[in-house]
Amino acid sequence: NLVTTFIGRDQNKTVEENLELVKEIWPGIINHAENLGVKIAIENCPMLFGPDEWPGGQNIMTAPDIWEKVFEILPGETLGLNYDPSHFVWRMMDYIEPLYTFRDKIFHVHFKDIKLYPEKLKRVGTMAYPTSYMSPKLPGLGDVDWGRYVSALTDIGYQGYSCIEVEDKAFENSRERILDSIRISKRYLSQFVI
Repeated sequence: NLVTTFIGRDQNKTVEENLELVKEIWPGIINHAENLGVKIAIENCPMLFGPDEWPGGQNIMTAPDIWEKVFEILPGETLGLNYDPSHFVWRMMDYIEPLYTFRDKIFHVHFKDIKLYPEKLKRVGTMAYPTSYMSPKLPGLGDVDWGRYVSALTDIGYQGYSCIEVEDKAFENSRERILDSIRISKRYLSQFVI
């Protein structure tokens, strides 16, 4: 009864122009989902990692200020968030406070970490392709403060869906390494999540 996805964005249009597209395209999708009893959770990943996704990225639901505007356009209980703290970290944003503000809109959470490389960031700046100064990691191997993140989730009484999202390149070269990534993540997260 839950679909996790992105709200597509025309990356060559402004945020404001894309919000007009949301008004045109998404009410019918929301009505269809409501009729089927399905909720929709939009991940907060900007989807702007390489040249094919620049300049604006391929997802409009990337930050709390935009979430507010989209939830005004599409009110109700059907549309919510697939919350991934790692996307806030590489964008230098607070990933704790929005959990409290949008507590009723969080339908799914990710357990994925991100490692920033400050020396690389100093050389390329935040307008570079993000993979120039960061890389996805297993939980506990990056810069997310998992104690604070899970503590906030418990504060808001989150009981929804969650998943370990593995994008760590160090664990992609074989089936055994992929399985290791899940074991390592589970072992690390078990200190916070039962």
